[in-house]
Amino acid sequence: LAASAMAASINYPLWRVSVIGQAGFRVTASAVPAAIGGIVATVPPSIAPFFYAFAPPYKGMTAVISGMTWARAAIFWGSDRGKEVLKAAFPTAPSSFHMILPPLLVSTGVQCINQPIVRASVTLQNPESNLPNTREAIKFIYRNHGLGGLWHGTSAGILKTVPKYCTAIIIKDYMESVLPAVDPTSPTYNTDVLIRSAAKSIAAGVAGAALTNPFDVIRNEMFKENKSLVDTVKSLQKELGWRFMLRGIGKNMVAVAIPIACTIFFTDALIQLKLKKKRSSLEGAQKQ
Repeated sequence: LAASAMAASINYPLWRVSVIGQAGFRVTASAVPAAIGGIVATVPPSIAPFFYAFAPPYKGMTAVISGMTWARAAIFWGSDRGKEVLKAAFPTAPSSFHMILPPLLVSTGVQCINQPIVRASVTLQNPESNLPNTREAIKFIYRNHGLGGLWHGTSAGILKTVPKYCTAIIIKDYMESVLPAVDPTSPTYNTDVLIRSAAKSIAAGVAGAALTNPFDVIRNEMFKENKSLVDTVKSLQKELGWRFMLRGIGKNMVAVAIPIACTIFFTDALIQLKLKKKRSSLEGAQKQ
């Protein structure tokens, strides 16, 4: 949970950049705070979202960070724990069954629970929106689209979230199995463990982000236009051709790959720190 919280806090402004790019929101000088209006007016449109995302007001920040924190913690912990349970219950089942089913089920459940917060948070990131916070965004969606509107885009969200985390966890476990083990007697053991974890984390984060960009584009467009999944795909394809699948991919690679990689890396680092303290405590007890 601590690792997930650290990753979510780092990622919030990058997530804002990604949402703006994928939803096609326009960042104009008239729609941003006066403090950065002059800068936004002079920089290229592709750069303007970065200035907007890192500048206050940070709309929906608490809800976004809280949602990301519990969601990633639940998915990674639930996937690891689920794999252990399935291995014990079905030891003869294929390894793919143990590896894929837990993240598939957990990430689907998490997406359905988080969906109203996700939609409200994305709606808030439109620079032209006058909504002040997540609560008002939820009220606005409910008034205009009913209770079902809060779960609008769930199908695209599941298509995006489930493959992303399944891919990330599969790559994480694969890298864990193929990377050479660290020599526990090495004088640089702690550093070597972290380097190994970083390689595993980066591979998992990049793979998860690259695979799911089209679904992010579709989901955010569904939020913006309130159209169905099929109508949204048709509209995007008509407007941009199949290039829509790459819209905002650069920003998404940053916004998605970094938090997944950070969550995995911080988890390994905290575990390593705990083990180091335990070893030091045991060594101190033995000396006494």
